[in-house]
Amino acid sequence: MTKITEIRELENTALLAEIDSLKEELFDLRLQQAIGQLENPARLREIRKTIARIKTVITERELSDNK
Repeated sequence: MTKITEIRELENTALLAEIDSLKEELFDLRLQQAIGQLENPARLREIRKTIARIKTVITERELSDNK
């Protein structure tokens, strides 16, 4: 789930749950990186960007609700 159109289709609760699971995966990958067993270093960047995209969509929705 990295495309912005897919992210926009989901409810806020689903997005928050997705952020939690991505943060757990990010933690695991950072641990692997520290040990020197990380196989796909590009995945770290991909996860960080996906989390940022999700947070951006949530913020956009909050701002549009407040108007």
